[in-house]
Amino acid sequence: MTEKQLISTIKYVSSTKPAFFLSEIIPYLDEPLSLNTLFTIISPKLPGLGLMAKEVKGDFKISRIPPALPLLLNKEERERQEAFFTAGVIPLTLAQSIEKYITKKVGKDWNDPVIIERLRRAIVAQKDDYWKPAHKRSLQYTKGYSVLGYLAYHFPVYFMQTGYLLMMLTRDGLLKKNMTILDVGTGPGIVPLAIADFYSRLDDAEATIYSLERSEEHIEAFTFLRDALFGTGGRVTIKPPVKTDIRSIETTALPEKIDLVIFSNVLNELPDATMELRADIVHLLSERLAPDGSILIVEPADEENATRMRSLTVALQKKGLSIYGPCSFIWGSTCTAPRCWSFETAPAIRITRLMETLAHCEDSYRYVNTDIKYSYAVLRKDGMRKENFRMPEGSKFLRLSKLHLHLGKRINVAGLKMSGELGDARSHVFKLCDGTAKTPVYAVLPSYHITPENDAITSAPYGSLLELRNVLVRYNKAHDAYNLLVSRNTGIHTAGAADE
Repeated sequence: MTEKQLISTIKYVSSTKPAFFLSEIIPYLDEPLSLNTLFTIISPKLPGLGLMAKEVKGDFKISRIPPALPLLLNKEERERQEAFFTAGVIPLTLAQSIEKYITKKVGKDWNDPVIIERLRRAIVAQKDDYWKPAHKRSLQYTKGYSVLGYLAYHFPVYFMQTGYLLMMLTRDGLLKKNMTILDVGTGPGIVPLAIADFYSRLDDAEATIYSLERSEEHIEAFTFLRDALFGTGGRVTIKPPVKTDIRSIETTALPEKIDLVIFSNVLNELPDATMELRADIVHLLSERLAPDGSILIVEPADEENATRMRSLTVALQKKGLSIYGPCSFIWGSTCTAPRCWSFETAPAIRITRLMETLAHCEDSYRYVNTDIKYSYAVLRKDGMRKENFRMPEGSKFLRLSKLHLHLGKRINVAGLKMSGELGDARSHVFKLCDGTAKTPVYAVLPSYHITPENDAITSAPYGSLLELRNVLVRYNKAHDAYNLLVSRNTGIHTAGAADE
């Protein structure tokens, strides 16, 4: 019997009974094997099958791994997390550790005028490179002052951003009391450090964090900051990064059963990678995902990266993964992500001392990075969705794919709020989606038309399901998009379920 046939037999027997002894497998074998030999062969595969083994009187009892306990925050834990986000500042020890690392690397005080000027040049060079066309970017951040500039400018925002995403996953019940997490393309360890910081405000939850990174410079910074902040021991274990290029990952070095795989601001930094290659990278690592695990993909909120990320989720759907959120398909349709510029926002962070020092110059705005805007998607293997609502048959709401048939008319629609503010104080603009549109759709609310009956669209959280009644359909030729004009006579309400 081959190993593949043996594993197939284990699957079959485990499907017929909740527990069994390994000795029960022996009659299925073509050639007899000792229990110890048999256990040696199958033990690495058991976690991936949702099984565990316990030695009992010279035999091995195989049973299903009990469902993991979800991470449910008690009142005190919620208050600690809320206080952290309200303060809006990265931990002082982390900010000081970044300063110490810069001092260590350059051999001078971090606030030496020469060092500060070099950091400024590195930041400007990174920003200039970022805004080049995708095929002309390098976006390496992998050596010298590029790493130090990244620590000074990008690290604080991405650190806080990760905290908000973890809170979102917690509210949705996607985190467990004991987690195995993989951060792909970890850079200087922003995500692992943010996870450890988040868990430091919990009472008894535990996590083991693995990471992948190709740059020695980033790994050095990661290790310095990890040791300075958390050292060894404790309820969160941050493993040393595995040095690898994510385009050629060797998955055998990774755990069998990962509860959460995170791609944070990394896939967009593969300018030479096709959409197919990016999807292949994510799909490959999904094979290591626990049956009830999640994949979190996070990208910047600018139009190019956000729209490309939505197209990636469609490509991953075709490979068998399901979109948990924030997207929801209320008509049961398949989304094509038509130029889908969708992003979330969070309160701005407070400026760090290092950033404030960098900003003591003529063009101070160049060196201040405090806004949190990001595009994200959560994917699963089990088909679980954040919003399972489907429009009932005969509903009096129009599909967004039918707007072209109703130009100049007032209609009722239902859809998800899929962007932060895209307009300004004079005219509020938000992206809407119901999973059917082939052309982007936006709700437009002039400030002078705001009433208590329609201002829910400005206050509703990202991803909220909304009912919009009596909106006027317009086509925006300049942007090849449909606008739903909200007036004083429009009613907008959040919907647990849309009314018929």
